Amino acid sequence: MSFYVERRREVLMYLEKYMLEAMDTYLKPIDTNWQPADFLPDSTNENFYNSIKDLRASADNLSYDLVAVLIGDTITEEALPTYESWLTMVNGVSRDEEGGWMKWVRHWTAEENRHGDVLNKYLYLSGRVNMRAMETSTQYLIADGFDIGTGHDPYRNFIYTSFQELATNVSHRRVASLAKKDGDALLSKMCGVIASDEARHAKAYKDFMSRIFEVDQNEAILAFEDMMRKKIVMPAHFLREVGLNIGQTFGHFTDAAQRLGVYTAVDYVEIMQSLLNEWKIDTLKDLNESGEKARDYLMNLPARLLRVAERMKNPTLEYKFSWIVG
Repeated sequence: MSFYVERRREVLMYLEKYMLEAMDTYLKPIDTNWQPADFLPDSTNENFYNSIKDLRASADNLSYDLVAVLIGDTITEEALPTYESWLTMVNGVSRDEEGGWMKWVRHWTAEENRHGDVLNKYLYLSGRVNMRAMETSTQYLIADGFDIGTGHDPYRNFIYTSFQELATNVSHRRVASLAKKDGDALLSKMCGVIASDEARHAKAYKDFMSRIFEVDQNEAILAFEDMMRKKIVMPAHFLREVGLNIGQTFGHFTDAAQRLGVYTAVDYVEIMQSLLNEWKIDTLKDLNESGEKARDYLMNLPARLLRVAERMKNPTLEYKFSWIVG
């Protein structure tokens, strides 16, 4: 086993005690946590059909772009089997462990799993969605898999998940706000609780990386630099519809999100800046020459990306998704 792999395994073992002690801070008890049934019409209730009519009436007021973004978010939330299998392959995560990192992976995945469930059922009841087209895209996303540039490295994986959970928090929070504005209080409430979950998960992964920076800062900053040079690729990047190649739907999905202000190029820069601040990149002291160069690159990157983002024009061409009826 290489020194590189062994060192990361040692760091994860060092982190494991803290992670297990802090799990109750980052994840909620299953018995008292919210479930999709808390928000959706109750099929055992005699008012079930009236509740569905109310849901559909509210969903009718949602803009086309908002429905498109919501579907894309739902598909990526439902691709949980891919994310869990990817985390089990990280160096230092043993599938034989009952109380170690596999416990975190299972419990984090279980909490995330509710997001796709509640959104899928809402969309099914809304009457706005071609469910077969959406379900086919979900199966494609899971079957195709994806390469997010992290390999088996826990440092790169935790940097990715820190960024990704912050991004999904922004997206769900903005969808909640827009849904409320469009008069759909139920959808707004659902997306609000999902956003809250994502914020807690982001805090967990950011804290894990903070502790990695304490004990292995040079390797940690090189991993951070590498991820930002590659750019953080969201799972939605690999979306596709029937008859299209991998990723062909992504551009249209992001256009809709950009038009609505749900998730923009400026948000990407602001998330990166927040991570630079969180991990105190400007104050790290035990860096070698390559680490110093990595820090210079990272500290200068937000301003450069912001200039690019500010020059971007808001996309105006509206794409007709196979997912949406009418």
